[in-house]
Amino acid sequence: MPSAVATTTHRYDPANPSAVLDIHRAVEGATGPTVVWVHGGGFVSGQRRDITNYAKVLAGHGFTVVNVDYTIAPEAHYPEPVRQVSQALAYLSREGAKLRVNADHMVLAGDSAGAQIAAQSAAIITNPAYAKLVGIEPGIRPEQLAGALLYCGVYDISGMGRDGGILGWFVQSAGWAYSGKREWRDDARFRTMSVAPHLNSSFPPAFVSAGNADPLGPQSVAMAKALKQAGIAVETLFYPSDYKPPLGHEYQFDLTGEAGRMALRKSVTWLRQLPR
Repeated sequence: MPSAVATTTHRYDPANPSAVLDIHRAVEGATGPTVVWVHGGGFVSGQRRDITNYAKVLAGHGFTVVNVDYTIAPEAHYPEPVRQVSQALAYLSREGAKLRVNADHMVLAGDSAGAQIAAQSAAIITNPAYAKLVGIEPGIRPEQLAGALLYCGVYDISGMGRDGGILGWFVQSAGWAYSGKREWRDDARFRTMSVAPHLNSSFPPAFVSAGNADPLGPQSVAMAKALKQAGIAVETLFYPSDYKPPLGHEYQFDLTGEAGRMALRKSVTWLRQLPR
């Protein structure tokens, strides 16, 4: 049975009102890694409290779970949210003893846009050339990063939204807001947010999942393939195309359904088995 969870709130950058994080920990004590979760919202919406209940459920299985706020677009343009996550990681590492956080065994996690930010942050930590290209100082050392838990993310922007329709309209609007440029596809700097070309064997073990009816599902499948090709240990949770009921975007948060509960069980098992 999951244990009770205590929550504390902290500001990781006093100069930025958006730079807030919550730390959830099992009252009986956390024995697994520290899971740093980045919320989704298409880069233009969302907040850390959107996933508070889920973070508490996960923490109840014996983990410390940190959910991080960052400044959304258009107030912040790429790569500012990634830089803020690096600042949050640096804060957790610097203040780990005071916060009672295991900063030597952290997992970057996220959903949707947050999965992209988490994956990009992991690549920046483990690939110095990529960190230099993006212009972000890693917040922690590679040996502090134990894994990447990625749900329903976008990992390659090159083909996003080209098919038109509602998704195409949203992608165009979000890309404009996040990049700060209407013709964001032509912006070489913005294209560096595509993670797969910058993976190397130092990237941590990963867990990747998406629903069978998620329009972003192919992105997760392609990301898992790229991880394997880079020699990275990766566990996947995908579903047959005829799986019923169809699993849409962010299916993992629905713990009333069997698929959501299975995703939670598999995530917990994977987290517990990560090398220390």
